[in-house]
Amino acid sequence: MKSLRQIPATVYLIFIYGFILLPVIILVLFSFQASRVPVPPFNGPSLQWYGEIFRDRNLMEALGNSVFVAVVSSSIAVVLGFLGAYALARYHLPPKDFWRWLLMAPLSVSYLIIAIGLLITYNMLGVPKSLLAIIIGHVVINLPLCFSIIYSQMGDNQANLEKAARDLGAREWQVLTLISVPLLLPAIFASFFLSVTLSWDEFLIAQLVSLFDVTLPVEIWSLLKSGLNPKTNAVGSFVFMVSVAVVLIAEVLIFGRRKNRV
Repeated sequence: MKSLRQIPATVYLIFIYGFILLPVIILVLFSFQASRVPVPPFNGPSLQWYGEIFRDRNLMEALGNSVFVAVVSSSIAVVLGFLGAYALARYHLPPKDFWRWLLMAPLSVSYLIIAIGLLITYNMLGVPKSLLAIIIGHVVINLPLCFSIIYSQMGDNQANLEKAARDLGAREWQVLTLISVPLLLPAIFASFFLSVTLSWDEFLIAQLVSLFDVTLPVEIWSLLKSGLNPKTNAVGSFVFMVSVAVVLIAEVLIFGRRKNRV
């Protein structure tokens, strides 16, 4: 009887996961197409288009740019997000709710509006279109996310341990580095890897504020202008696989640590 009750839930899960993953499955499947036609019937499997990716100099440069932008912007966003969360959680900064809202406000704004605002600001300040401009843009969109994740984990237990350390004579920088950061490592790792994934996949800001040094999503868009082909499928699949790898690494580092503690 119990197994019969599980049938609707199982069917529902299959439908939902199929609905979500079907486009990705088709993309990955036809990235292994042996012919130049990226549509059925499937003729493969073949790795020739993945080989084309690594032989394409423009794609390799865009790949390096994407990794650089993702790691640098995420690192900056995590540091600033942690400091902002620590300041609002541990110090009396009236009006506290206003500063918290201000830090999280960009989460409710579309990337297109942020990109247009950045473009206008860069033009006013004379900031050239470059990887630096993309990094700044990605810090803007990822900082609120990092702040909210880390801030949500700053509870009374951490505050009590920090207070105990101060009572024992620890200086503020010692409390920060030896107590606060280690206790919040799962949240810090989570915000970093999520930021890396979002930066890695981001297109609008990178498209509008870059010129010659472009990221991988922008280069993929350039390839799509000439139409679909197995090479674009392979590049898209590669971007997807890297995102999945980042999520799996985060899973191991964050939840693996928690399981070991338990």
